Amino acid sequence: MKRPTSLEPGLVIPGRSHGLLDVPRWRFLLSLLVKKELRVRYRGSALGLLWSYVKPGVQLIVFYIAMGKFLGLERGIPNFVIYLFSGMVIVNFFGEVFGNTTKSIVVNADLVKKIYLPRELFPVASVWVAFIHLLPQLVVLIVAALVSGWRPGLLNIAAIVGALVLTVVFALGLGLMFGAFNVLFRDAENFVELILMMAAWVSPVLYTWAHVATVIPDSLDWVYKLYPITAAVELNHVGFWIPTAAVAERYPQGTGPLIDSLPMWAGAALVLSVLWLVVGQTVFSRLESRFAQEL
Repeated sequence: MKRPTSLEPGLVIPGRSHGLLDVPRWRFLLSLLVKKELRVRYRGSALGLLWSYVKPGVQLIVFYIAMGKFLGLERGIPNFVIYLFSGMVIVNFFGEVFGNTTKSIVVNADLVKKIYLPRELFPVASVWVAFIHLLPQLVVLIVAALVSGWRPGLLNIAAIVGALVLTVVFALGLGLMFGAFNVLFRDAENFVELILMMAAWVSPVLYTWAHVATVIPDSLDWVYKLYPITAAVELNHVGFWIPTAAVAERYPQGTGPLIDSLPMWAGAALVLSVLWLVVGQTVFSRLESRFAQEL
């Protein structure tokens, strides 16, 4: 029988996906996937979502003692705890979004094999779960910043929002690509773990851009500045660290030892992230027809 070339208005050919553009129409199912992922993750756990406080809290204490006290990094950075934690929040958020979106298709193999729904729902659900885990960390960070004399302006709030948007766009683009690869080659998960390990140390979380500038060649500093997580971490420093009392007193111009021309580099990093999201969506769309078969 000849396949129809057109349908009645309002109808679509079954199985045809418009990628991430389909996600808003399936928001009810998306909410169910988010709830399912949270229930599965904390099944049998006594603390549940409290782990969102415990894990970053322990990580912060260990890094502060090891880097701030033992290595003496806090001596050159006022309010080092706020500087450290505001950077860690972004790196942890990036790690959860990237790591979980990479595993999202394989983890939901039973649903992928049995019913049709936009496959992008699974990575997007992982992004929302990461946001839920991010909120407790932001609450702790805001309280600590207020104790340190945090007085943000509109530009500081905009920098925080920009840091989160930049992180999500970049991590989701990577997650879509590696999530598709992970269906075909499970080695992708191990490769992602290596990337996340490097991300924690490459980004200016434990040190400042001023330290990096003394080591990296001038001809290559643009690579470091263009790295989206570097820009996101520095934007979060602008949002949380710069407006604290001790930092504002030492750096009245509101810049500090951050990357010069940060708005320009953040804009360039956002463009790069959007392009990476398009590439990730393209790879995902090309390979999604093989998901059910490979799983």
